[in-house]
Amino acid sequence: MPVVLSPDTAGQRLGIRARGSAALRAALPALLGYALVRALGILTLVLWPVHGDGSALRRLATLWDAFWYQAIAVHGYAGTAPQPGPYGPYEPYAFFPAYPALIRLVHAVLPVPVHTAALLVAWAAALAAAWGIFAVGAHLYGRRVGVVAAVLWGITPYAVVESAAYSEQLFTAFAAWACYAVLTRRRVWAGALCLAAGLTRPTGIALAAAVSAAALWELLRRRGGPRTALGGLIAPLGFLGFLTWVGVVKGRWDGYFRIQDAWHSRFDFGLSTYRSLRGLLTRADQVWLTDAVVAAVLAGSVVLLVVSVLQRQPPVLVLFSAAMLVLALGDAAYFNSRARFLLPAFGLLLPVANGLVRLRSRSSLVLLLGSAALMSAAYGGYVVFVYPDAP
Repeated sequence: MPVVLSPDTAGQRLGIRARGSAALRAALPALLGYALVRALGILTLVLWPVHGDGSALRRLATLWDAFWYQAIAVHGYAGTAPQPGPYGPYEPYAFFPAYPALIRLVHAVLPVPVHTAALLVAWAAALAAAWGIFAVGAHLYGRRVGVVAAVLWGITPYAVVESAAYSEQLFTAFAAWACYAVLTRRRVWAGALCLAAGLTRPTGIALAAAVSAAALWELLRRRGGPRTALGGLIAPLGFLGFLTWVGVVKGRWDGYFRIQDAWHSRFDFGLSTYRSLRGLLTRADQVWLTDAVVAAVLAGSVVLLVVSVLQRQPPVLVLFSAAMLVLALGDAAYFNSRARFLLPAFGLLLPVANGLVRLRSRSSLVLLLGSAALMSAAYGGYVVFVYPDAP
């Protein structure tokens, strides 16, 4: 028998559809602007003068850590063989499961190779992230700020990673929408999105800390109820659950952290970052362009965090940005990964977006963003085709 919806249920569904359509229409300029600047970045890679390196899209789908995500998607964790490394064997258990799981799903549903499925998931996640960044910016400061913030995320120096088969896009999408859920007082949704983020990247702990702290603050001020407490409690479960599972597989509670030793990744309170920055000044003849760009990104991020505090951004955004910056500065892993680690810290872009929308001339704004997009695209080509290591 056909299911007959009650008038109330049908009306609710129509209302949800109407709100969804209205939200999409509002975000359309941000999504189109973001897609345009990323298309420019990909076109630059396609036209890059290289020989014998294959297509640009295939490089984006297979470079760097993309191998691990796709191997896990096809073979699972147990079926993916470790690889030799200078500090010990590289193991798949260092990589969180959400992105490989989505690659596996798309690969199973669509008749495309696994590397194509990885790109499709990454690009869809990037658009979802841009939409979330727009939603946060528009909610706090107005629609123009939201649009500019989304475009700015697409033209950061390491925006080329947003077009690669990496997990930063998916994590940023979860992070942006989790922050939006906090700002709109959807606490359980915020916790659920945090849980998903914690299954995507190790920096999920930074988002969970920010969301849980915001929930605790609301409870202390007696502005929250059971749903606020529930959201705060479930926020870290994805991150903690994966670490617990790896510990069980490896037979030791710190199994995940011992696996990270192969990447020389540990928290050393900024000592490695200090040594790298000092090396930039004392060994200038051995400095790659990427070293200077990463140093500039780190310095600029510290300044933007201070401005974010002075502009009284909501606590969840400030805490998330601060936690991401602490992890980026305090990690002992190799220096050039720090700027990529900061890609999801979209709250740092809001002061810049606020300043740009104050320009009197729209043509000046377009010129500035366009010039930045060209520079980002050119630097992306350098990262992909010239620089020998992963970003």
